[in-house]
Amino acid sequence: MLVDIALALSLLAFLVPYAQVFFAAACIPIVVLASRHRLRVMVVAFFAGTSAGFVLGGSGLAVNIAVLTVLGGLIGVGSRHGWGRTRTVVTALCVLWPPVAGATVGLMAAFSNLRRLSFDQARNGWAGIARILRNLSLDALADAGDATLSWLLRHWYLVVPAVELVTLAFLARIAHGLAVRVLPRVGPRRARVALGDDHQASNGSGTDRSGLAPAPGPVPLRLQDVRFTYPGEATSTLHDVSLEIGTGELWAVLGANGAGKSSFARVLAGAAAGGTITRPGAVSLGGVGGTAMIFQRPESQVLGVRVRDDVLWGLTREEAGRIDVERLLEEFGLGGLAERETATLSGGQLQRLALAGAVARDPALLVSDESTAMVDAAGRRRLMEQLRALVRTRGTTVVHVTHRRAEIDDHDRLLLVDGGAVTPVATVAAARPPTVETPLGPPGGDVVTLRDVGFVYSPRSPWEHRALRGVTTSVRAGETVLVAGSNGSGKSTLAWILAGLLPPSEGTADLDGWPISEQVGQVALGFQHARLQLLRPRVRDELAIAVDDHVSVVRALTRVGLDPRLAAARIDALSGGQQRRVLLARLLASGPRVLVLDEPFAGLDDEARVTLTTVLAGLRATREVAIVVVSHDLDDVAPFADRLLALRHGVLVLDAAADQSALDAATAIVTEEQVS
Repeated sequence: MLVDIALALSLLAFLVPYAQVFFAAACIPIVVLASRHRLRVMVVAFFAGTSAGFVLGGSGLAVNIAVLTVLGGLIGVGSRHGWGRTRTVVTALCVLWPPVAGATVGLMAAFSNLRRLSFDQARNGWAGIARILRNLSLDALADAGDATLSWLLRHWYLVVPAVELVTLAFLARIAHGLAVRVLPRVGPRRARVALGDDHQASNGSGTDRSGLAPAPGPVPLRLQDVRFTYPGEATSTLHDVSLEIGTGELWAVLGANGAGKSSFARVLAGAAAGGTITRPGAVSLGGVGGTAMIFQRPESQVLGVRVRDDVLWGLTREEAGRIDVERLLEEFGLGGLAERETATLSGGQLQRLALAGAVARDPALLVSDESTAMVDAAGRRRLMEQLRALVRTRGTTVVHVTHRRAEIDDHDRLLLVDGGAVTPVATVAAARPPTVETPLGPPGGDVVTLRDVGFVYSPRSPWEHRALRGVTTSVRAGETVLVAGSNGSGKSTLAWILAGLLPPSEGTADLDGWPISEQVGQVALGFQHARLQLLRPRVRDELAIAVDDHVSVVRALTRVGLDPRLAAARIDALSGGQQRRVLLARLLASGPRVLVLDEPFAGLDDEARVTLTTVLAGLRATREVAIVVVSHDLDDVAPFADRLLALRHGVLVLDAAADQSALDAATAIVTEEQVS
């Protein structure tokens, strides 16, 4: 993304007359990149930017973006190491000027047509200036300019390097001046939590004196007085954890949002922790026979462009040759999608893909951090059956972090995480039922209208994929509409069209009679992954986007069931469920007429689900805002929905009042599509 910004600014400078200042601005995204990342990232940025520049503007733009990438990289490195302005500029000139000047002189000497074209450009440029001077009766000055230009062109092999030296020095000076003002605004670099075998000495597994990687051996695993603290934090997320995890067991890990479940999963995957962690061998994260981990957000693990590529990513040719990709994908409900672009998959399909890629490595330990969060009910049952099958047939140890008690079997081992303590338990109490109020009255008139809406991803390309076809419906003021469907049925695409972020490929999507895509912001949208929409570092700052006083901040947090004291918390210190409710608080505080929530219950614990259900039911009771909830969790939304829509393969097959018969029909549609 940063390289694309630099490329866009370079293109402006390249095409727009007298806009060369954009060249200096184009360095800044690269400066930010270099100040945060290592050399190999800059090498990738160099080749990506140069290649894209050549496609867009030929060799001239490619050379410009190459020079700017190197210059920005040097300024970024200098900033990271505390170089001053003089040292940075001199270093940039020493690195850039010799090859640039040498290449320019060499090309002009070798290609006479290029030299002649450059000379003609210089003469034509001066001819216009000379004409103006003569019109002003400054003939002597014009004649002197003619003589000077003639001398410069005769000695071009000296003039060109000198001009490039001055230009590069000026460009480096301006770019450095901009960088020292921009970088402090970017914010401090966040410390990473390294996983895998980087900390073997501290986890008791030892090291291999031969220098070879130790053999995989993540289980059986013994933790003694283990504590875990995120870098930069003063308090431990986990403390005094002592337990043993054997071979061929399934452990279900439960707990409230923010209790430390994901931190526990990271410790199992090799994160550095205090105390003693004993294993028979290496963690071998991502290695065959080692540890596999599936995170809450599956798209963060997708690396391949195609589904097949992602399953085999990182494996050797020999290891990949032993895997029947088609059979594996079929096993996880992705049959026939091997050649599909991963960018076109739904959240649930990405979750299944992540699990398939993990199982392809035949792990001894599989850590599943909310791997069922984005999957519909039928898919969750199927995935849990597959996880248990891994335990029975392959002897894999599975540690499954979940919020759903319905996923737990009587034979599973249970761990409860509460306040940083991890304790084996026999049972976990059920949550209280949600409060659903009776609406004050019926919904109002139509606010959003869809007529024959269709949408196609990557049209007229080999990767063309139709997501919606012929959808006609409406949403009334104050109405709550549940959009149901299996993973990949088009629910999220419909949500984006309702919010105006995607204009329909066919048909019309209107808000108050005007296209929604021309009124972006009038409909509030909550993404599946709330972190993508939280823009400020702290909760208070995030809510300040919509409200501007402390009382309103407290009211917004209380409205979604969050402790007002969280106003001072960092966004990155919150759990996924807490982040989702902070986003909802901001969206509601902005006072939208229509609120579209895409999978709002994914990743929430039972208490948080009850709280969110009660909040949304209260909004429906007052008819304060029209709500469209896109979800595969019918049981969460159906009790307070006015109407139920169901999609099958992108086609609207059910549009009815949300009574028991409609709920049964929608459940049958989702289950039928999942099985098929």
